[in-house]
Amino acid sequence: MAYEIDPLSPMSSRPASAPTTPKLRPRGSNHVGMRQYNERVVLQAIRLNGELPKADLARLTHLSTQTVSLIVNALIDDGLLIKREPLRGRVGQPSVPIALNPEGAFAIGVKIGRRSMDVLVIDFTGAVRERFGVQYDFPDPITLFPELQRMLGHCVASLGSLSHRLTGMGVAAPLSLGGWQTLLGVPSDQASRWNDIDLAERVSAMTDLPVHLIKDTAAACVAELVAGRGRSMKSFLYLFVDTFVGGGLVIDSHLYGGAGGNAGAVGSMPLHAANSGGVPAQVLSAASLFNLQRLYESAGLDPQAAVDGRALEPPWANYTRVWLRNAAQAMALAIANAACLLDLGDVIVDGVFGRDLLSRLIAHIEEALDAYSWEGVTRPSVRAGTIGSDARALGGALLPLYAEFAPDPELFLKNQPSPATV
Repeated sequence: MAYEIDPLSPMSSRPASAPTTPKLRPRGSNHVGMRQYNERVVLQAIRLNGELPKADLARLTHLSTQTVSLIVNALIDDGLLIKREPLRGRVGQPSVPIALNPEGAFAIGVKIGRRSMDVLVIDFTGAVRERFGVQYDFPDPITLFPELQRMLGHCVASLGSLSHRLTGMGVAAPLSLGGWQTLLGVPSDQASRWNDIDLAERVSAMTDLPVHLIKDTAAACVAELVAGRGRSMKSFLYLFVDTFVGGGLVIDSHLYGGAGGNAGAVGSMPLHAANSGGVPAQVLSAASLFNLQRLYESAGLDPQAAVDGRALEPPWANYTRVWLRNAAQAMALAIANAACLLDLGDVIVDGVFGRDLLSRLIAHIEEALDAYSWEGVTRPSVRAGTIGSDARALGGALLPLYAEFAPDPELFLKNQPSPATV
């Protein structure tokens, strides 16, 4: 499949503060036998740029006007596209914008985390239609899978007569759900229950839908790449803060998974060099939300304040300031090392907490980065993510939509292991 840089292509949903980096656009082919691919090119052009008249679609995709007209009419008949009201007030015949039909297709996204599970239903535009969730101290497969089965039933029922338009399910989960049991204070027998579980196989047994499996923070990165600030960035490091801090890596507008699907695992980076003093602590030991909640608990305060907006209010604020300083220094070290290795121009930071706390964290990261020497390397820009707590489940839901309708269905699976090997 061919892509070319288009510096003049409109970006209807680009954040005002995002850089004006040219983005990739799909380019079609006028050869016979390419109809399905060209249909996906047209759908992707509308998804990236918003509703467009046929003439603009032809220009963006380099398809002939006649080919675009035939494709658009067929996709309207299939229920994937709809016509908007004609644009009047211009010279000549009024143009008719063509848009994605929100009810053209649906997908389910599942986030299985260390503290909660979220299930989303999204429509063809990526908007969330239904949301279900459950919290726990640690995921136990004995209770988690029956709960997931119940939620999936609610998802299907919520679509009613449109349930046949479900394209698939994406599951976002840590690569080691039973890991870090000592740090989390989880009994070893409970954590070890995940050792022999094939997550993709267990979820696939619950549904006839195709199931895609991806690392949770990589899924969050997918959501930012498709629906957030990452749309205007060619390459970036992505950091997501939840129970633990993790990340994802985008290179040339593709999510890069690495040999084991774990590229961007900033949480596992060491905080200092190994020496006779023992094994160095990891970034996640300082930059995870778990650390902030533990500070609250030690002071007899509600740990949920970390995610409900009270973190910057007394009496939590005193402990939040300590965490911000420690977390920012650890994340800045990871960013500095990544910048030297990958020559990245941008870093996106997001998390499950409120936007005010995210802004404070980024300000502290920038201050921590000031302490490094940037001689011989370009200091990256650190920007706030735009998706928030839905990012992992949303990224999971986008996988089946792109597998079914994007011209490059492997956009988010480049160098990723198959679900059976995760």
